This record gives sequence, structure tokens and C-alpha cells, in this order.
Amino acid sequence: MILKLLALCFFTSLIYVPIAEARIRHYKWEVKYEYKSPDCYKKLVITINGKSPGPSILAQQGDTIIVEVTNKLLLENLAIHWHGIRQIGTPWSDGTEGVTQCPILPGDTFKYEFKVDRPGTYLYHAHYGMQREAGLYGSIRVSVPDGVSEPFAYDYDRSIILNDWYHKSVYEQATGLSSIPFVWVGEPQSLLIQGKGKFNCSSVTLPADICNTTNPECSPYAITIIPGKTYRLRVSSLTALSALSFQIEGHNMTVVEADGHYVEPFVVKNLYIYSGETYSVLIKADQDPSRNYWMTTSVVSRNSTTTQGQAILNYYPNHPRRNPPTGPSPGPNWDDTPARLAQSQAIKAHHNHIETPPQTSDRVIVFLNTQNEINGYRHWSVNNVSFTLPHTPYLIALKKKLLHVFDQTPPPNGYDFANYDIYNVAKNKNATTSNGIYRLEFNTTVDIILQNANTMSNNTSETHPWHLHGHDFWVLGHGTGKFDINKDPKNYNLVNPIMKNTVPVHPYGWTAFRFKADNPGVWLFHCHIESHFFMGMGVVFEEGIDKVGDLPSSIKGCGETRGRP
Repeated sequence: MILKLLALCFFTSLIYVPIAEARIRHYKWEVKYEYKSPDCYKKLVITINGKSPGPSILAQQGDTIIVEVTNKLLLENLAIHWHGIRQIGTPWSDGTEGVTQCPILPGDTFKYEFKVDRPGTYLYHAHYGMQREAGLYGSIRVSVPDGVSEPFAYDYDRSIILNDWYHKSVYEQATGLSSIPFVWVGEPQSLLIQGKGKFNCSSVTLPADICNTTNPECSPYAITIIPGKTYRLRVSSLTALSALSFQIEGHNMTVVEADGHYVEPFVVKNLYIYSGETYSVLIKADQDPSRNYWMTTSVVSRNSTTTQGQAILNYYPNHPRRNPPTGPSPGPNWDDTPARLAQSQAIKAHHNHIETPPQTSDRVIVFLNTQNEINGYRHWSVNNVSFTLPHTPYLIALKKKLLHVFDQTPPPNGYDFANYDIYNVAKNKNATTSNGIYRLEFNTTVDIILQNANTMSNNTSETHPWHLHGHDFWVLGHGTGKFDINKDPKNYNLVNPIMKNTVPVHPYGWTAFRFKADNPGVWLFHCHIESHFFMGMGVVFEEGIDKVGDLPSSIKGCGETRGRP
């Protein structure tokens, strides 16, 4: 009998292949203001456990992430969005105040819990008011399961976040944007690479305890590399305003991933990146190892006065603080729109990782990006409608059928295509505000056309990076001029389009994408420029609300959710 049992155990061990179980990764964060000098200028910064950028979340595909957030901001509410995480089955953890939850009140602790269902490079950041640009942001890195290979090889993995930085508080900026006369936020004072930059303290008269270029807090960020090795560099942008170019002196970059999806590799010297986007590039440490090299980022698409951000690619064993012997490259011309459009058009899905899109759509919505005035106040709008958030979050209102708390008239599906002149200031500058939403039939296929146009200033059309919560979408095409609904769809890429969650629409151009309305919930779609969304540049999609599970009580407590079960 014992021999039979031993034989059975031996046989079982031969046929059983252990599979790594998904893990639960638990984080506890305290969010509070601290004085920091990320660009040598001391100001109040929102930190997580004392850091900005905050701690990186490292996980493996299939893991569950639990983040307990305690709001110690004293005088401010809070919400944190998990950018690029689709929140399948957990729409209440999307972290979008006014859409999926009530804000976290000062002193309260809120638990976010969600699964990371795809490998790739993602982000997290504040999603309450304009808090993101006050320093509350960080990276999420999700690796493939054990035993699964990626379609490219590398020796080491590194992450950096690019950002722009203002010295004025978000309150000063928001007040100016909401005033008559309108006060624009202006260009940022600095560009940060992984939370470090350098403001020219001598350009203004400031005491040394406020601005000091010898402060170690603002010493250049350095990535140390070993000669001969290949590095995967995950480059993300969370700028409040700026479109950027990122470059590494003497090194080409091979783009291999975008927003969590594998890219058919292509080589760039300048990586154009827009707020909310993430990329992985491969770099080979094959240059002269006796010196270090500059990594720089500069503003594009705006004639900006902001000096470039600088960091150091440190070849071991050189000292990481040792400046390269050459001056940093100035970067590409800020107004080279064709080059930026060409990169957008070059991004295709990897040939072994194509997710074929539906060949037709059930609904087409065209979003004209406009700048308008409403009762003398400046707004950004979509189809001449400027978005406002209700006091009761949509997810709760729709699930509990509190339909009176937001406008039941749906926003328009398009604009006057035949007569609207995208190249000039609109004759009718007036717009309306609304918190109405788009109701999408569940599991249908939706096409979105982003159409750019002139602002309220002559000869000006801005780059807008649009981010969709709760989904990835197929990027079908980018073009210049006015989108032609009868002609341009014939040139859609339906063979190997890249899937993304954030995409730019270029000046006086258009961008088309397709997605499946297959994730039950309520999802924000908005321009990822902080001031533009604050001024109304966004919409909300609802799909399959009847399929959403019971809502946790923790997301309630504001508007008409007070006291409700």
C-alpha cells in the first residue's frame, strides 16, 4: 500500500506544473503637504510618505493592489486615479472625484482595491481639482507572469516620469482661470525628470533660503548603467501643460511599448510624449564609457520660455554627479508639427501582439475641441459644451437612480461640419455648460473623432492629449485639417493599430479611435492638461450600469449620497 501511494505521489509530481499564484500587494500611504525644492525653489508640495514623486507600485500581471490612503492635507479633499488600469469589476476604485467616488475628506482613510490585469507601464496621480501638478503622482510597473517572455530583450529595467513645474500654487492658478478678466497660468518655471529640475535662481530676486541651486534636493537625477548592457527605460509624462520631447545624448531609442501595449519597434532620436502617455524604449550602453551623457526634455508645440530639464546617464564607474563634457542638445524645434504627427502615425501594434479591432462601429461621435466664453468667463469645451462635475458622483447617481442630480439632456454627437471654420476664431464664441453624459449601449463599438480647431487667439491651435478611463482603444488614424466623415474612414488602419489609453490630437488636425463599451461603469474622457480639464474640456460615458455590483459605502458621503445606504 505504501509503495502504491509513493508511486501515485511520484506520478502526480510529473504531471503537475505549479502556477505562480497572484499576490496581494498592500500599501499604506499618508498624503500631506511638505516644503520641498524639486527645482531648487522651495514651495509646498503634496507628498506620499514624504516623497514626490510618490512610491512606485511594482506588481505582476494578475496581482491585486490594495492602497490605503490617509488624507493628511488638513484643508483639502483628495482622490487618486490609477491611470491606465481599466478597473474591470471595480469601477468605484477608478479614483475620479465626482465621477466614481466622493472625495476623501481630511483625516479620513480610503481603501482602493483593484486588479492589474495586463503587464505594462502605468501611472497614478491626484484627480481632485488641480492637485496633480502639486506633486501627487507616481509610477505603476506591472511585469509579465513567471515563464512568459516579452517580444524584446533587455538586461535592466528603469522608470522615469517627466513633468513640468509651477511655482504658483494650484489655488492661485485656479483662481486666475475662474476670474474676469481671465488670468492664464502661463508657462511652467521648470521641467522635472523624476522629480528633479533646476530653476535659474538668479533670474529673480529671492532669498537664499527660498531658491538655492546648491540644494541637493535639486541635483540632477542620474541613471547608472553598465557598459555593454541593454536597458528598458520606461518614460512617462504627467505634465500639467507641456508637450515634451525626450532625448539622450549620443544614444538612439527603440520604442517597444506604449500605454501597456507592445509596439512594432522603431528607432527615434527624440521621443515626443504628451501628458498621460507612457512608453518603453530600449537603449544600448554602447558609447564611450569614460564619460557621462545628458538626458534632456524640452517643450514642444508651444513657444515656451521654460528651460529644458536635464538628467545624467551615468556610465559606471564614473561618478553620477559628474557632468558630461559636452553641452546638452537644445532638442527639436518647438513648432515642428509634421515630425510629431509622423511619430504618432508610426506607432503600430507589434506583429505578434495584434488585437484586431472590430471592422465596423455602431456609433460615431465627433468631438470638436473649442475655446469659448460663457457669461464672460473663459472655458474649454467640446462641441461648444463645457463640462462641469455634479455634486453627486455619476456612478452612485446612476446606480441608485438619482437621475435628477445631473442634466438628462445628452451632449451633442457632433458639430456643424459643413460650416465651421477650424482655422479661424469662431464667430460665435459663446458656449453652454452641462453635466449631461453620453449613454452607450453595452458591448457596442464606438468611434470617437477628435477634431482640433483654432482657439480664441488668432493663428493658434493647441495640442490636446485625451485620456479615456476604464478602456484601451484602437488608434485608427491621425490627420491634418478637417476630418471628412465620408473619406477619411476609408484610410483607417484596421490591420495593426496600436491600442492606447491616451492619444494626442495635433494642431489643426484630427485623431480617430475605436473602443468597445464593454466595461460596466461610468468613465471620464478628458484632456489631460490640468487647466484645460479644469476649464471644462471633458465628457463622461456610461455603459452597462445595471451590471455594476454593489457599491461600497466608502465612496459615498457627498451630494445626495449623505446618509444613504
